[in-house]
Amino acid sequence: MFVRGYLRASTKEQDASRAKAQLEAFAAERGLNIAAFYVENESGASLQRPALFELIADASVGDILLIEQVDRLSRLNEADWAKLKQSLNEKHIKVVALDLPTSWMMIATDETTARMFDAINNMMLDMLAAIARKDYVTRRQRAAQGVEKAKAAGKYKGRAEDAERNTLIQRHLKAGVSSWKEIMELVGCSRGTVAKQAALLKAAE
Repeated sequence: MFVRGYLRASTKEQDASRAKAQLEAFAAERGLNIAAFYVENESGASLQRPALFELIADASVGDILLIEQVDRLSRLNEADWAKLKQSLNEKHIKVVALDLPTSWMMIATDETTARMFDAINNMMLDMLAAIARKDYVTRRQRAAQGVEKAKAAGKYKGRAEDAERNTLIQRHLKAGVSSWKEIMELVGCSRGTVAKQAALLKAAE
């Protein structure tokens, strides 16, 4: 059994590794070593998360996926959450979250106790994932309301376009020698930004 740490932040401006020390301290208190960290800056509301699925691909049956909070793993809608859970369940990956004490019991228990806590933990994960999704949707709705209010007052200018960055992204896309992941790393942007520029290029063809 290996422990694999997963660290996520939504944007490039945020520090995805912020909670690394907390995960290391949690593991050390229980005599565990974290075999690898998987770090990315992607939205928790999207299944397009290469590092997370790299972790799942690397994992062996029964490995532990260690996270700071359940919302680091999912702000997904119900259908996408079900898909992610299926991927985790296929390898019997145990999700342990620092903000979910019932999951801590998944680390070292006998088979009978483990089955009991697995059932409890799955229920708690579903509940917290639903709460995280609701929080995500609510914040987006409030942000949209704020934008509409600012537009009505003539105060909304929108985010300034980074023309230089977008030109560089399009140049890489046209060259066709870099993957989206490589472009994201080279330019320092999100997958959504690359996707937007790819769509603009396609529309211009």
